[in-house]
Amino acid sequence: MKKLLLSNAFMLLLIMNSYAQVTISTGGLDVEVSKYGRIRLYTPDGTKQLERASILVGTTPTTVFDYQNDATTLETPIIVSNPVKSDFEIYGSFDNTSGGPPDVIAKLNAYGWTNGAYTVVKFNVKNSAAAAVEASIGLDIIPYLGEVYGNDSVSYNSTKAVIRFHRGNTENMGMKLLSASLSSLYSFEWYDGYSVDTSYWNWMHYGSLQPLYASNTADGPVAITSQAPVSLAAGASVDVYYALALGTDEQTMLANIALAEAKYQGMITSVDDNKLALTGFDLGQNYPNPFKNSTSIRYNLPEDGFVTLKIFNVVGSEVATVVNSNQQSGSHTINLNAKDLSCGMYYYQLMFNDQVKTNKMFLIK
Repeated sequence: MKKLLLSNAFMLLLIMNSYAQVTISTGGLDVEVSKYGRIRLYTPDGTKQLERASILVGTTPTTVFDYQNDATTLETPIIVSNPVKSDFEIYGSFDNTSGGPPDVIAKLNAYGWTNGAYTVVKFNVKNSAAAAVEASIGLDIIPYLGEVYGNDSVSYNSTKAVIRFHRGNTENMGMKLLSASLSSLYSFEWYDGYSVDTSYWNWMHYGSLQPLYASNTADGPVAITSQAPVSLAAGASVDVYYALALGTDEQTMLANIALAEAKYQGMITSVDDNKLALTGFDLGQNYPNPFKNSTSIRYNLPEDGFVTLKIFNVVGSEVATVVNSNQQSGSHTINLNAKDLSCGMYYYQLMFNDQVKTNKMFLIK
């Protein structure tokens, strides 16, 4: 039933939207992004392994941005001609002018590297509403291993923090949230019409990481992920990174995820970024990043005023106040000693005259 419905939908979209997607071919896999933000993966021989991965952004139990009901093309996906951070890159952006709230914009970058059987996908999620929101952000995932639906499994490797899609040990696809920690992973058997806001919300707030889901029908699984809610002021945005990888067996897939994660760390740790001049009210990327014991944080103030610089963990709990005082205008550099913090990702947030800027940093030990 699923195959017939999806095939009919695909044929209709193919007729209506010829050439409505772009593809990069790394030599290790092909990554396709549609005009509405659907991501597909193929092995180099053209065999589809992923039917769809698409962004979810929920702000209330009845307002979830999703691919099926809301996604509208804002910027048609293109292949970036001279990528800076990778060998191959796709860029596009999507909003929800065709659907209801939440009022968000999702910018998508898919990065690839020569002969790599992996990709790093970045979603920049912006709150376009007039009021602040608490945004739960995740993915809606439908595997299609070997171009076959059903009787496959979704398992979670807690040691590697990797979601594994597999049928036996011969067909493997992995996904890992890189920029935060997963707060929920829930899978269920596909059914027509599952794309309902209240259902998405409940799955995204399942509250734990389902260790194993084994499909027992020809329809196969749908997996829903989420990270802890992110506070977004009006006009603010957050970057969310996922690694996606293929492998002929679990070990190869995990090795490819590790390669993708290494590329991600290189992308967010740029010496050149650290050297950029800061102007106006600005917050620089900490350096080094990742760091072991200490790191420097730079920021610029356009005028004298009261400044607060705080550190938060991935669930939003404050772990340190670095600055809480009046300071003069101009550039400032603060050294953060993190010897009492555990390894992982943190957010550092600068507040000045009702303005807020936030960046991420990674502590390793």
